[in-house]
Amino acid sequence: MKKIQMVDLKTQYEKISGEIDTAIKEVILSSAFINGPQVKAFAADLENYLGVKHVIPCANGTDALQIAMMALGLKPGDEVITADFTYVATAETIALLGLTPILVDVNPETFCIDAEAVAKVISPKTKAIVPVHLFGQCADMDPIMALATKHNLFILEDTAQALGADYISVNGKKSKAGTIGHVGCTSFFPSKNLGCFGDGGAMYTNDDELAKKIRMIANHGQSVQYVHDSIGVNSRLDSIQAAILKVKLQYLNEYASARQAAAAFYDKAFANHPALQIPARAKNSTHVFHQYTIKLKGVDRTKLREHLQSKGIPAMIYYPIPLHLQKAYLNPRYKAGSFPVTEKLCSSVLSLPIHTEMDTDMLEYISKSVLEFINQ
Repeated sequence: MKKIQMVDLKTQYEKISGEIDTAIKEVILSSAFINGPQVKAFAADLENYLGVKHVIPCANGTDALQIAMMALGLKPGDEVITADFTYVATAETIALLGLTPILVDVNPETFCIDAEAVAKVISPKTKAIVPVHLFGQCADMDPIMALATKHNLFILEDTAQALGADYISVNGKKSKAGTIGHVGCTSFFPSKNLGCFGDGGAMYTNDDELAKKIRMIANHGQSVQYVHDSIGVNSRLDSIQAAILKVKLQYLNEYASARQAAAAFYDKAFANHPALQIPARAKNSTHVFHQYTIKLKGVDRTKLREHLQSKGIPAMIYYPIPLHLQKAYLNPRYKAGSFPVTEKLCSSVLSLPIHTEMDTDMLEYISKSVLEFINQ
């Protein structure tokens, strides 16, 4: 059995190495390393995949969030609501721009932002909501969009972990994660479901004017060379990464199917076990399993993780500390106990290896090793 990894990028590459190597070589031979034709070609392919009018690539997922917020015209002091249970980048970009992050608890089953909690904290200063599509499935967007309409708010979707997931609205409409609100943002970090061989990100929208602003801000605030109409940044996806992503995008649905098959194996192995809870599936979203995250019940997580590591099995904790208890985001309005669901998750979740190259032997070994510990 091969060495078990959280994500096996090497084997994934080996299966499509011919296509990847050819794509990289074409960029090198053209010497168009920045804003080469591969960037536009990849953006067009992703637009087609997502069913969205505009995809604007950028340097990374964090830049995508920042640029999108700048393009929406958010100003210092404006309040932006997001989930307490998420990676720090979501709140980081809000704070970096002088905006006020307003944190809320999450749904205890899906781990995604709770629309009822959002409704309770909307104030005259609220200007936007950032739902995070966590671990591979969509937050419940219908009630969030209803709140946005009622209060005239922007919706910026953080879909770094759920690219390719489908949200099914109550009216039956199916939309890709990130294409429902005003703008969606994603990351192409190597371990993401669609990952490049370095850093990368993108923003997408159906709003022509917003797309124009995003492109301008990402390019030093200029729409014409040396004419700067706004404060901007320098954030771009290089041609080599775009060429790699263009190849891998063709396999994204296949990759999702492989992750879903691995998740189904785990589900069956752990079904109805009193000491753990398998990931819940949102009733109105598909799940592309960026992570397979279980909730432990009465199990020593530290010792379980040590047990797995002793058997050569990595396991990760996403996330060990809630945002509202992080030193950088301490706020008098929050204290220990403010977000009980998030705090419970931070103390009880564990993510097991899940990736496109897992085989039955690996899955059996991992699941048996987990059960071996919790059944003792």
